[in-house]
Amino acid sequence: MSLTLYVDGGRWRDHLRSVAAERPGLVPVAKGNGYGFGLHRLARRAAWLGADTIAVGTYDEIPAVADRFAGDIVVLTPWRPFLDTSAAEALADRIVHTVGRPEDLEALAATGSSPRVVLEMLSSMRRHGFDAGDLTEAITARGIRHEGVALHLPLPGAASVAEAQRLLAARDDTTVWVSHLSTADVSALAAAHPRARIRPRVGTDLWLGDRGALSVRTRVLDAHPILRGERYGYRQRRAPRSGTLLVVSGGTAHGIGLEAPTGRSGVRARGAAAARGGLDAVGLVRSPFVIDGRQPLFAEPPHMQASMLFLPSGSRPPEVGSEIEARVRFTATIFDRVEIS
Repeated sequence: MSLTLYVDGGRWRDHLRSVAAERPGLVPVAKGNGYGFGLHRLARRAAWLGADTIAVGTYDEIPAVADRFAGDIVVLTPWRPFLDTSAAEALADRIVHTVGRPEDLEALAATGSSPRVVLEMLSSMRRHGFDAGDLTEAITARGIRHEGVALHLPLPGAASVAEAQRLLAARDDTTVWVSHLSTADVSALAAAHPRARIRPRVGTDLWLGDRGALSVRTRVLDAHPILRGERYGYRQRRAPRSGTLLVVSGGTAHGIGLEAPTGRSGVRARGAAAARGGLDAVGLVRSPFVIDGRQPLFAEPPHMQASMLFLPSGSRPPEVGSEIEARVRFTATIFDRVEIS
């Protein structure tokens, strides 16, 4: 049984090369579940691209990439004195810490190891970072090796470009690490500020930017005809009508059925959310699996490694052992296998 990510290798590699060519100074981001590919696989691919630096999300992710990528490793989560940074200590010369508070910069400098540091500026994201006054003072701090300033921006848009422009207006003679700027925005910034070295940190657009190269499929494990009113499953629900119970690979251990809050807004998005909420209230939830172009309902909440689906009468169930499509969120899904052609 398996939930598999299939990758059209030639097409995917062409996309990776094009992103690297369009964004000089590219810093591939490999964090979390590795965007579905796994951190180890992304580390090797970053080296294949010729990147000199890779970014990870946390200190705990360093071991997964350090043996497969020989360059520098930027940790995106800001350094804190209470974090376990032991994975970074053995690789001190390769690790670039992110710092966003004056007290943390002072504590890190006091370690006496002359750590490499990127100073994060507080953006309109309001997540981490120095305000303008503290940043000016931090840049002159001793006991650390300055590697530039960072700006973690909202999703691409005119406001993000303007915000980056304001930063560069004051710091256009340093290395600037930026997130969430399009290729065109990065090019425009580089042209407007030739003294700055811009390092675009890119994750989703790099690894998942060509969705046509990626497909997810799951294996059909079993199929059982069921009559209206018959009981089934852990909770012994009654079938609302006659049809087929289909058992497929993929459950909560893979991230199936676990949904993150959506960032979409607008009347249509709110209407869709209300409709889903109405279905949830009566125990009817649309699954991410696709059969004949439609996404059947879960027959009951997903199990750990399998899901039970309900196909109404008139639907033609797929053969046991065959594969069907699944539409999943890559950053929230753990695949059993990743097959790259």
